Amino acid sequence: METSKGEVLIKLYKETPKHKANFIRLIQEKFYDSLLFHRVIKDFMIQGGDPLSKNASRYKKLGVGGPGYTLDAEIKPQFIHKKGILAAARQPDEDNPKLKSSGSQFYIVMGRRYPRKYMSQFEEKRGSKYTEKELIAYETLGGTPHLDGQYTIFGEVMRGLDIIEAICSVPTNKANRPSKDVYILNMKLIK
Repeated sequence: METSKGEVLIKLYKETPKHKANFIRLIQEKFYDSLLFHRVIKDFMIQGGDPLSKNASRYKKLGVGGPGYTLDAEIKPQFIHKKGILAAARQPDEDNPKLKSSGSQFYIVMGRRYPRKYMSQFEEKRGSKYTEKELIAYETLGGTPHLDGQYTIFGEVMRGLDIIEAICSVPTNKANRPSKDVYILNMKLIK
């Protein structure tokens, strides 16, 4: 993914085949080219994939666009919201009890570090205990454990976390849109 802040290399997971295939198809169709990271929250995440963000005025409400379909959830307990995770955005629970994913919108986790003494509060909502490896990831790398078990995670950043951090640090307006637009210039597949 080439952004206006630099390049990011993302690995897609085979364990979420519907989301992987959909993302690949949209990349091949150049769907994401010239879209904005329309929602950026420091120490939380960056979000993109809204087709309404292409050439959007500064006053346009963003975050509601998509390709006209949703995807069935592929929530896997082995994937957690550690820093650098790629996950599918979705509508809120009350409007979306089956946790269906947006057909195109995604987010990349930034998060913050969580000492293990705080992790039990997230295990109850998640429905399972964290492994030692997962606890270490949240303690050292960071993430957003309150999202675990609620959204489909389908990939992770392999190179370019510094670019995600740079995007996550830009000034934003009240709607969490960057004050100066940050673009997805293009995405391409590599093997």
